[in-house]
Amino acid sequence: MILKIFILILTFILMEGATWIIHKYIMHGFLWYLHRDHHDHSNTTVMEKNDYFFVIFALPTIALMYFGSLDNYNYLFFIGLGIMLYGIAYFFVHDIFIHQRFKIFSHTKNPYFLALRRAHKQHHKHLGKEDGECFGFLYVPIKYFQMYKNKTDNS
Repeated sequence: MILKIFILILTFILMEGATWIIHKYIMHGFLWYLHRDHHDHSNTTVMEKNDYFFVIFALPTIALMYFGSLDNYNYLFFIGLGIMLYGIAYFFVHDIFIHQRFKIFSHTKNPYFLALRRAHKQHHKHLGKEDGECFGFLYVPIKYFQMYKNKTDNS
């Protein structure tokens, strides 16, 4: 069981790198037509085309968990579970905290969360698919973290 928990945690951690690659080369690449409205805010409805990525990423996750469950909950299940937990974290942090799709968690003073929000804002200052930065999700470049860490240390 310890190995399965290790696989779950390792998968969750590795998803940060996978997210960076997928975001930079797929979402800002050949699937830009789905991701564009997330940057240019041309969509005036509750849902964006970008929201299709939840379905796109959920399908292999469901498949991994399903096939892993058929064989006594083997490593495939725990890889899928790690991806699913990362997806849940992504939803809460990206959609709820950063983009405020639901108006909660908006008044934090935590340096990490302030830096995370700032890094994401830097990513969104680029309206086109080129010249982007900060493609990751939970990893915050140190320059943003230090901006807010220093402010809270001096308070």
